[in-house]
Amino acid sequence: MNSPLSQQQKAVLVTGAAKRLGQEIALQFARQGWDVAVHYGRSEQEAEKTVEQIQGMGVKAQAFQADLADENAVKKLFATVTQKFINLHCLVNNASIFEYDRANSNSPLSAKSLQNHVQVNLTAPILLSQLMFEYQKNNANKAASGELPSVIQLLDQKLINLNPDYLSYTLSKAALATSVEVLALDFAPHLRVLGLAPGISLPSGDQTNDGFAKAHQMTPLGKSSTPEDIAKAAVFLAQANAITGTTLYVDGGQHLLPSSRDVMFKTN
Repeated sequence: MNSPLSQQQKAVLVTGAAKRLGQEIALQFARQGWDVAVHYGRSEQEAEKTVEQIQGMGVKAQAFQADLADENAVKKLFATVTQKFINLHCLVNNASIFEYDRANSNSPLSAKSLQNHVQVNLTAPILLSQLMFEYQKNNANKAASGELPSVIQLLDQKLINLNPDYLSYTLSKAALATSVEVLALDFAPHLRVLGLAPGISLPSGDQTNDGFAKAHQMTPLGKSSTPEDIAKAAVFLAQANAITGTTLYVDGGQHLLPSSRDVMFKTN
């Protein structure tokens, strides 16, 4: 017989968990004893390696492929994950598109670019959040500990430190940030909804390692966030019962220093 949910391991679904920041978030949850559903889009080999690392920690892990631009694929992903991980307790919407455009540039926003960013960076997280809410609301065997499940939306410090670069990305993430408060109200008391906003944590695009190192120091603390910083913050939020409807900025204070350009353009 299956053991009651209250006695089973808590599980987390991390989107875009095959590499970079998503991988570190998945690994950090595993280090804290969580089972992990590893979502990936195209990085199958990296996802399987991440699963192997997690399994080596003595917890359950499995990789799940889905194109987050496809609504049916998103729904199928959640259904499949909850069949395999019946005590899903946290959803981390980490996967995103980050492609350059700017209204006043040689690479202006196009309808296609905006739609692509919105589909992956906004629509998919909202769909998954709704599915997570329904799953928790209908789950009669809630954990006896009283711990409240959560959705964590990965955002960006630039949302309160705006500049015109990466316009489609910024608009999609700004809408996702608004959803944190709206969904937190709508999903209470069954599900908490939180935002987590990193600073510059990994090189992006064609940024050089030297450029990244310089950019990483451009904060009041003299350093921005590392992937480990963000991952530890995600685990903290997943266990912080009294926190919902707010965003945690983990960026070394980067959001306190206004900039007319994205920081990566100031350090190349």
